[in-house]
Amino acid sequence: MEYILECTNGKARAGVISTDHGKFLTPSFMPVGTQGTVKAILQRDIKEIGAEIILSNTYHLYLRPGTDILYQAGGLHKFMNWQLPILTDSGGYQVFSLTDLRKIEEEGVQFKSHLDGSTHMFTPEKVIDIQRMIGSDIMMVLDECPPFPATKEYAENSNNLSMRWAERCLNHFNKTKNAYEHSQALFGIVQGGIYPYIREHSASTLTQMNFDGYGIGGLAVGEPAEQMYEMIEVCTETLPTLKPRYLMGVGTPQNILEAIERGVDMFDCVLPTRNGRNAQFFTKFGVINITNNKYKNDFSPVDSSCDCYTCKNFTRAYIRHLFVAKEVLGLELATIHNLYYYQWLVHSARYQIIEENFSNWKKEQLQNLDGDVNRNS
Repeated sequence: MEYILECTNGKARAGVISTDHGKFLTPSFMPVGTQGTVKAILQRDIKEIGAEIILSNTYHLYLRPGTDILYQAGGLHKFMNWQLPILTDSGGYQVFSLTDLRKIEEEGVQFKSHLDGSTHMFTPEKVIDIQRMIGSDIMMVLDECPPFPATKEYAENSNNLSMRWAERCLNHFNKTKNAYEHSQALFGIVQGGIYPYIREHSASTLTQMNFDGYGIGGLAVGEPAEQMYEMIEVCTETLPTLKPRYLMGVGTPQNILEAIERGVDMFDCVLPTRNGRNAQFFTKFGVINITNNKYKNDFSPVDSSCDCYTCKNFTRAYIRHLFVAKEVLGLELATIHNLYYYQWLVHSARYQIIEENFSNWKKEQLQNLDGDVNRNS
């Protein structure tokens, strides 16, 4: 993997990341394909909306279909027929979210499958082995994501454990070979909760290990937005300039704009797909709940300024009808629109960075998002 920082505008960055499965431009938003599929949308349509990389999940793919099936298929790219880059997270967030089903130890994490209750052990080394079999272009280390709120002592001990795991992941990564013909990269993950000193120490420790890139984890777990932005800034000021920075699991359009301004390159979040399946449409003027009765006879597009397939071909009234009638097409049209909007957001941010106008453009976007959602009808 190669990262080239093309230009900056303040702290905001425009770059390009090259992998053996192609390049993707930054800032970049990765649609979430947890189980080897982005829900309610075809791979063909993901490409058409402008996505250049997707994210899948190590924990879920390990449990189903399993590494044996993936290896027999030739890796996840061939299994799901997606020939562009893939990033896999390590399962660390599932460790965080499945509190009642796991036990954290120095060796790793023992957990019970949410599918059948079977017991499994994730060690740093095993997580690397699984991701070798998946064949993702970018792999993530195993980490612990502390809850919010967490005491300073808990956050410090948790981060220290994550740093020891990161070193074990890196050592095992360097000792093992790729399962397929393409190369793989490994990102470390900064932790530390809402404590600036711990975040700075975490970022410095990982920088010394010299990973290919760096995730910023453990945010958007309940902390106030301003605290999240403060922690992002601490991380980006400490992490190396010439390596990509990936804010994990964040977030809203506002979150993404604020993080880009603080020097973040990569994003993923389930909001555009999950919320879309629940009738929420992201637009340049805020969020629309398409099932509201006021859209029953509204024959305008969801967003008249949007060029996605959904907005160019269907009306609010029709899409509302699909959701009320529980037709699957409604889920697909919502997913197409929301992912297109997120791609528009990061692609436009990149253009404004190159034009040295990001700050002004960002302010305009935030004002629009806080305005009247029906202005675009």
